[in-house]
Amino acid sequence: MKKLVLVLVVLAVFATASLGARLNVGAKNFTEQYIVSSMISQLLSNAGFDVREDFGMSSFVVRNALLTGQIDLYADYTGTAWTAYFGHEEIPRDPVELYEKVAAQDLEENNIVWLEMAPFNNTYALAVTAEFAREHGLMTVSDLAELSQQNPDLRYGIEFEFLDRPDGFFPMAELYGIEVTRRNVSAMEIGLTYEAVSRGEIDVAMVFATDGLLERFDLVVLEDDLNFFPAYNIAVTVRKEVLDEHPEIREILRPIALYLSEPIMIRLNYLVDTEGYEPDEVAEMFLKGLGLID
Repeated sequence: MKKLVLVLVVLAVFATASLGARLNVGAKNFTEQYIVSSMISQLLSNAGFDVREDFGMSSFVVRNALLTGQIDLYADYTGTAWTAYFGHEEIPRDPVELYEKVAAQDLEENNIVWLEMAPFNNTYALAVTAEFAREHGLMTVSDLAELSQQNPDLRYGIEFEFLDRPDGFFPMAELYGIEVTRRNVSAMEIGLTYEAVSRGEIDVAMVFATDGLLERFDLVVLEDDLNFFPAYNIAVTVRKEVLDEHPEIREILRPIALYLSEPIMIRLNYLVDTEGYEPDEVAEMFLKGLGLID
């Protein structure tokens, strides 16, 4: 009887350990990040945590916020960590191997834990309108490179951060032999690249592979046939000291890895970017539909 009482007390303490504990959740500055980070916040709030949100940062700003303790956790991408944060040039092509290497290095060097990764790959990509692709016979980035050699005045719309990263536009252009001058490259917010290419203001847009706007604007994603880009699988990153204090976080946030497939993520992004829902509304509908929050 005493053993049973002790077990029940321990379980009760564990169940209420998160009540009132404050966690700061961060996010980058695009639709998918707002949705996934809202899911993180809502799952944690539902479990009793006092959640504060700090959304809308660039990759390096939110990463630094995690390293310095200004935030406690946020969702990041394996390819971003491997190339942009760690500076590696040789890229494992197997997504699981890449995840394992990123997780091991970040834990050893920075005391950052990568929770389970989701199966979808939100890689960078180049896209053109379906009409432009048909007109020029474009299916791959190599096709685009060949076209650029005939017409070096093609216009590109590239997201600000992507211009200066080691896995960014100009290193990619060099690998493929794309003829381009900086004056033909416009830096713009990621959402604006879709509108610009659809209106003919640019010829080629930088996009994300899971963006809902691809469907809305009838764009063709060019195949990365030389495998320039690493995999960009998403996983929640959390400071080890926070996870050590609240190990239940791992189980609470497991649905992020379990349920977010590529088709689902594209659809969720579409609901925000095209149907006009707010990211937190989409996150709530998704989680409630799975019975994960009240």
